[in-house]
Amino acid sequence: MSLSFEGRVVLVTGAGGGLGKEYALAFAERGASVVVNDLGADTKGGGKSSAAADKVVEEIKAKGGKAVANYDSVEDGEKLIQAALDAFGRIDVVVNNAGILRDRSFARTSDLDWDLIHRVHLRGSFLVTRAAWNHMKKQKFGRIIMTASAAGIYGNFGQANYSAAKLGLLGLSNTLAIEGSKYNIHCNTIAPVAGSRLTESVMPPDLVAALKPEYVAPMVLWLCHEQCQENGGLFEVGAGWIGKLRWERTQGCITRQKNQPMTPEAVRDQWDKVCDFTDSNKMTSVQESLQSIMTVLSKVESGHDVAAGPTAGPAAVASSSSGINPTVAVGQKLPPTTFSVSHMQCILYALGVGMSTKDPDHLRFLYEGHPDFSCLPTFGVIPSQAAMMGGLSAVPGLDIDLTQVLHGEQYLELYKPLPTSGMLTSEASIADVLDKGSGALILLDVNTYSGDELICFNQFSVFVVGAGGFGGKRTSEKAKAVVQPPQRAPDAVLADSTTRDQAALYRLSGDWNPLHIDPSFAAMGGFQAPILHGLCSFGFAARHVLKQFADNDPSRFKAIKVRFVKPVMPGQCLQTEMWKEGSRVHIQSKVKETGAVVLSGAYVDLHETAEESASVPQGGLQSELVFAEIGRRIKESGGELVKKVNAVFGWEITKDGKNAAEWIIDLKNGSGALHPGPSGGKADVTFTVSDEDFMDVVLGKLNPQKAFFSGKLKIRGNVMLSQKLEVILKDHAKL
Repeated sequence: MSLSFEGRVVLVTGAGGGLGKEYALAFAERGASVVVNDLGADTKGGGKSSAAADKVVEEIKAKGGKAVANYDSVEDGEKLIQAALDAFGRIDVVVNNAGILRDRSFARTSDLDWDLIHRVHLRGSFLVTRAAWNHMKKQKFGRIIMTASAAGIYGNFGQANYSAAKLGLLGLSNTLAIEGSKYNIHCNTIAPVAGSRLTESVMPPDLVAALKPEYVAPMVLWLCHEQCQENGGLFEVGAGWIGKLRWERTQGCITRQKNQPMTPEAVRDQWDKVCDFTDSNKMTSVQESLQSIMTVLSKVESGHDVAAGPTAGPAAVASSSSGINPTVAVGQKLPPTTFSVSHMQCILYALGVGMSTKDPDHLRFLYEGHPDFSCLPTFGVIPSQAAMMGGLSAVPGLDIDLTQVLHGEQYLELYKPLPTSGMLTSEASIADVLDKGSGALILLDVNTYSGDELICFNQFSVFVVGAGGFGGKRTSEKAKAVVQPPQRAPDAVLADSTTRDQAALYRLSGDWNPLHIDPSFAAMGGFQAPILHGLCSFGFAARHVLKQFADNDPSRFKAIKVRFVKPVMPGQCLQTEMWKEGSRVHIQSKVKETGAVVLSGAYVDLHETAEESASVPQGGLQSELVFAEIGRRIKESGGELVKKVNAVFGWEITKDGKNAAEWIIDLKNGSGALHPGPSGGKADVTFTVSDEDFMDVVLGKLNPQKAFFSGKLKIRGNVMLSQKLEVILKDHAKL
């Protein structure tokens, strides 16, 4: 299907000839209304004429297109945008193409040579784009092109002024891409090579003729189309070829020791390591760059591993035989999936995990006419599982054999009660890839939304047999860890028999793997008969906890984590052992007939009842009182805080070395909110600290910087946002 710009309004600066003219003609040909801007100056910026712009407009209109001419300088950016508004009522696309040349060797470059180049290229692009910005924000759409140059990227003799301005445009574009993303404003930079007035003075005539502008324009049109989601990219383009550029940085080397001066000799002695691009890093943000520097400071302060660079050891290195390349795979997003929920799916799932009308309390999950009809909390895995099934093998850097894929662990967190009807959308991304030797472990994070509201978060831990040995890390702080149960007899034990057709029933909720229904397929996997779905056992265990400790109230459910250990055969009895500690219920599931553990290291977190939360229990977390105070302040003045802070903070509180609580302080959306639970990848910055150290920092007993350098306080994400915590905790500014 061809790309159309019907209804879009496009401004092209410097459109009287060369690339700009080609852009204008191409946009108009595909239905856009075009503002053809050209001052009519010569290549050095002198003179003025309306002829160039008028000629292009005439050509567009002769072909049945819509266009108006504008003769203002790009330094009058407001006038250019006003011309678009007056003629067509809106502005959708800005192509900053206008430019001049004043080439001189550096020693001969005058102030005027420098200033004119920057005024036209850099300041002009700034002024035109700024004039369009608020219009694009209001309409929630905008596409902006900055025009850089190979001279700006690599440097070029005699073009110091031009090179500096062109690379400045890249920095401007990168920042606009960040600021505009939430408004659907995308900004990209191109470094075109084409025959034009500016290149004819530095290229042979036959090369100028061969590098036609029409070999660049299609790239610009694609970047400006609503279907294109590219944002913050830098591209070289010419002669029909397109290439994307990115920054690369060596692992580097720390050249100083704690409490010792840094010397030029130390730099000299480590210079080869400083410049070694083996296992280099591909940095994509200021946060990544700053985080690595902060890691260096922590290492120096602690006195550990000071010979290494910002990252401990090499970045994950792919083995050619494994087909796994974490550097490429991590961060990749899978295509969004949708799931239509109705009472049918909710009831079918409840039956699939063993609910029955024999138990009166189960009726609220089995009858749509029940006054408290609800969806079982663990149904939250169903809308998200499509992301795992079949999508992984298409991810760049994950060349895996799907027949060797095992579901290792599962984490589910609910932020809102699951709806019993409506459309849900799930967005998945590769959180990390670990090398376990005998295989690769892939962490797949999935956020599920109802409209714009985040409903639940899943983390699938997928083990790929035989895909290890690629030299990657073995652990990840992004993984939701399993927790072993207390060393005492369980507080409660419940058991339920599965039926012979349990797997046949559960698969109707969407897991169509023939391993669970086809005897011949199961035999190929080494099983005597089809096995029960691990997520079916997962559902059995969760509802046992709901029954025992939450009166079958799904609103009490917060989260569940399990590790799948051994298979269950349909017809066997599942027995769940439970240990309650505060709001967490540790669980272990076994096959009653054999004693084999099938779910281990598992737990269910429950929301406290009003009575339980009225007071802090013995051995509870002191930090809960602080977060309660934060919640009170957000309720009082959340709207004001959102304006000042505009960020989401994640807190992970530990106790005795184990994760004890997680909090999200959302001061970016609506009037702000505080709620328990992981951020699901939505936090801009996440802090990990023990309950005791948290209180010491709050009370001023522990300096936050010292806590960070000593490893007591860990920070992930945008470190600079930590400064805004003072706004949240006015009385505890040291935090």
